[in-house]
Amino acid sequence: MAKKFLEVPAVDLRASIDPESLPFENTKSFDIMKEPVIGQERASDAIKFGMGMKTNGYHIYVAGPRKAGLTHIAMTHLEKQAKKEPTPPDMCYVYNFKEPDKPKNLKLSPGKGKELKKDMQEFINSLQKKILEVFESEDYRMKESEVRKALENKRRKVIEELTRIAKADGFILQITQAGMIIIPAAKNGQPISREELAGLGEKDKQRLKDKGDELQEKMKEAIKKIQNAEAEFRKGHNKLDSEVALFVVSQLIESYFEKYKNEAEVVEFFKMVQEDILDNLDDFKKKDEGKQQQIPQLPVPSRKNAFARYDINVMVDNSKTLGAPVVIESNPIYPNLFGTIERQAWFGALFTDFTMIKPGVLHKANGGYLVMKALDLLKWYLSWEALKRALRDQEIRIEDLGELYGIFSTRTIRPEPVPLDIKIVLTGDSYLFELLHLYDDRFHKLFKVKAHLDDRMERKEETTIQFAQMIGNFCSDHNIRHFDRTGVARILEYSMERTENQEKLTLELGDISDLLKEADYFAGIDKVEFIRVEHLEQAIQKRIFRSNLLQERIKELIEKDIFWIETDGYKTGQINGLAILTTGDYEFGKPNRVTASVSVGRKGVVAIEREAKMSGKIHTKGVMILTSFLKKHFAHNKPLSLTATLCFEQSYGMVEGDSASSVELFALLSEFANVPIYQGIAATGSVSQKGEIQPVGGVTRKVESFFDICKHKGLNGRQGVIIPEKNIRNLMLRQEVVDSVKEGQFHVWPISRVEQGIEILTGIPAGTIQPDGTYPEGTLFQKIDERFMEIAKIIKKFGKAEEDEKDEPEHNAAIGN
Repeated sequence: MAKKFLEVPAVDLRASIDPESLPFENTKSFDIMKEPVIGQERASDAIKFGMGMKTNGYHIYVAGPRKAGLTHIAMTHLEKQAKKEPTPPDMCYVYNFKEPDKPKNLKLSPGKGKELKKDMQEFINSLQKKILEVFESEDYRMKESEVRKALENKRRKVIEELTRIAKADGFILQITQAGMIIIPAAKNGQPISREELAGLGEKDKQRLKDKGDELQEKMKEAIKKIQNAEAEFRKGHNKLDSEVALFVVSQLIESYFEKYKNEAEVVEFFKMVQEDILDNLDDFKKKDEGKQQQIPQLPVPSRKNAFARYDINVMVDNSKTLGAPVVIESNPIYPNLFGTIERQAWFGALFTDFTMIKPGVLHKANGGYLVMKALDLLKWYLSWEALKRALRDQEIRIEDLGELYGIFSTRTIRPEPVPLDIKIVLTGDSYLFELLHLYDDRFHKLFKVKAHLDDRMERKEETTIQFAQMIGNFCSDHNIRHFDRTGVARILEYSMERTENQEKLTLELGDISDLLKEADYFAGIDKVEFIRVEHLEQAIQKRIFRSNLLQERIKELIEKDIFWIETDGYKTGQINGLAILTTGDYEFGKPNRVTASVSVGRKGVVAIEREAKMSGKIHTKGVMILTSFLKKHFAHNKPLSLTATLCFEQSYGMVEGDSASSVELFALLSEFANVPIYQGIAATGSVSQKGEIQPVGGVTRKVESFFDICKHKGLNGRQGVIIPEKNIRNLMLRQEVVDSVKEGQFHVWPISRVEQGIEILTGIPAGTIQPDGTYPEGTLFQKIDERFMEIAKIIKKFGKAEEDEKDEPEHNAAIGN
């Protein structure tokens, strides 16, 4: 090479943490963190704001990468705040005595729901026993006997009076099961026979008929008197029963009025129960084969058990809830969210009542917080639409899906809606938030608070200690071994590897927590007290080994020259590019041979992948930028006419991204200048129209992938990788690569412009344009400029010849004329 170029110092190839610099021996010495969430100030502030805003519409969407611990961070804040808030009331459904198909909901102080159910059970049992005792008592029988005697006396007097009148008129009053009958009497006082009646004269017959009609009218009056007396008896009897029952009920229910005096809805319900009991005393006066009827545990039709309507369906019991409830729902189907109305088969029919209403998580989380994954919720369209409606109307309606979709045509119950006071917290990625914000017209009205989680934080002394504290707290919470300082140092380095930034620590807590558990497993095999660096290294390498089968296969193909990658020698128009492949849970670098071919023509720069529809839009943009670069540098004094093709050799999948645009440009420049490129150097970086080399992603994995190939084929001290200068901070190379750079066996060159890169690759200075529009003699750009001039002349020459051929027939035609 022409000269020694600036390289990245070995110290900058990897950020290392000296274990001795950490001010602790192990993570066991740390106290519990006051703020368990670190590095998420923006999101934490948003969550706290959302929790504090009690106005409807300020529900929270926690957005961030999937491994950032979205649910964990949300739950941490919610549980801390929930302990400070009041515990919501219990919620029950009870029988609606006025509208039986519309069960009523009751709100009670926390823990009172189960008490009310138990009290009602005891009250009904005691009442039935007491009423049976009272109605079988001597005192009641005496009072009932007096009422009944009064009826008998009135009935007897009416019948005696009617009998006397009938006898005086020559008739007999007979009383049968069918009723009262008036029959003419003979002289002996017996009913007249048919023969005697037939032997009477017409006057006597008429007289008997007239008297009979008069007596019939009097009998009707007597019957009416008896019916009135019986009605008075029933009224008196019912009054007696009511007075007796009221006395019993009042005695028993008074204690419950006193107990629940601060529960207005419960007191009102007890009053309705009292009225219903007095209206249905006969149900309590019946014996049940010597056993007390219990409020049924399994619902049966009310005609078979009259006491089911006095049961209490406790939907939400907050007796053990401290503060506001915080609930996570992982399967937000409609019944799980809003509850359901169950049915029981009864002689081939489906039966339901208020005791078969089951709660959903909206009931359980009412007065507190409900956390769900947005994607899980959106999978169930009906749930999502119903939830938005519930949040808008601020009430929970339990609707029967069978009736809604026509599965059941039978009539069902319609429970009274429950007032909804809840804070919904959805977790999901930022892209999903954007889609909902754009395409769901209600979303932005309901979820006005976005808590955006970061995936990284600044690496400073303070944050390093916080990170170590977090590790210690995690070990204590999950009962795994603690880490010594060497282990913590390696976790910090791994965290920087995850961010691909020497100045950042990852906040993808899911990935870190998994690594801690895996390292604990290997420490357990060694039976040591603390997890050390070797256990972490083993966990990291095993994790890679479980996922890098495809990488190993590709590396094997390259090593066997099936995938052709050269690491020595010179080739014109050929260079080693570096790509990133992703297999879901694993990413790795892959060297790829990029070639260029140049010919006379006007098609410009053609990417074969684009023509074959094997490249994405960003790659296409990068190729178009190459044309702009060539025009800027070589079309200032001549038209730029060329046909150049670019190809990723042995690439059989989609090509996307612009990180190889500098590589493609280097191959083009080499081909135009007819100057070979050293094949032991690979490159990466995107290029601007101005020739600036811009940073790219995955630079660490790209460098390591080319190093592995060079190592296999033999390091010669001249090999290396060209990277964008602004990517130096993103390097977290393996220690093996760093050591090779220290020994001069491998190199990493940072560049900021195309001119630097092409000089490293070819050993020839690129050259700077002079005032006369030319490049200095012997420079690479001077060779390229001459090549473009040569192509322009060829095109001009052939273009003129083509015009002459077109004009010649016209000239001959003119001569002929």
